[in-house]
Amino acid sequence: MEAVVDGIKTSYIDVGSGEAVLMLHGWGSKKELFDNIIQPVSEKYRVIAPDFPGFGSTDEPGEVWCVDDFVRWTVKFVSSLELKKIILLGHSFGGRVVIKMASREDLPFEIDKIILTGSAGIMPKRSLSYKIKVGSYKLGKKFLMLPPVKALFPDALENMQKKRGSADYAAASHVMRGCLVRVVNEDLRDYLPGIKQSTLLIWGTEDDATPVSDGELMEKLIPDAGLVKLKGAGHYSWLNDPYTFIAVLKSFLNIG
Repeated sequence: MEAVVDGIKTSYIDVGSGEAVLMLHGWGSKKELFDNIIQPVSEKYRVIAPDFPGFGSTDEPGEVWCVDDFVRWTVKFVSSLELKKIILLGHSFGGRVVIKMASREDLPFEIDKIILTGSAGIMPKRSLSYKIKVGSYKLGKKFLMLPPVKALFPDALENMQKKRGSADYAAASHVMRGCLVRVVNEDLRDYLPGIKQSTLLIWGTEDDATPVSDGELMEKLIPDAGLVKLKGAGHYSWLNDPYTFIAVLKSFLNIG
């Protein structure tokens, strides 16, 4: 399905009926990766899964966004569907949006429950070698931005950023690279104690993008949270161990 949300042509899945479950995907992903959990959840619920701006079949934002901008857009998307009560499921970056959305007091709808799987939001402790690497990168960036250097080597800065950045960064457009930089540098742990909803955390023990220690910390900081660890599963735990993931999800959502 398609809609225009805040001026952005938006693609989304909308199946089933009943209370709405909004599924929010991770960075560099798209709504279709939820296909194997949409069907069982839609047995009881209306499942809605949009592509975030800049991903899948949804247009990019017109400027560089931070997490709050994606939250604002998501609130407008939910409001456009006239939903008054929702359950939120967020994976990776989608979890960031869920955490910040749940902290808002002015939402035009009620959040009933929350599910976070491989959620981002916890900044890792940085080693000395990492800090040195970042420092050298910043010095190099300042040098390459000097007008005489930029005139002689116009592509040098972009080439350096591609070489030093992640695969997500290298694959992104200029606008989405800017978004990624703003998004990953925000630590959300201070928001977690303010989450009032019952929260299910599902984590793969072999998640190398958002380690299971992040899930353990979230379980400690969110007042009403329970963590389920899927042994051997990675960052996309519902794809790695679909049987267990779906069983846990059904139990939490009271799907018979």
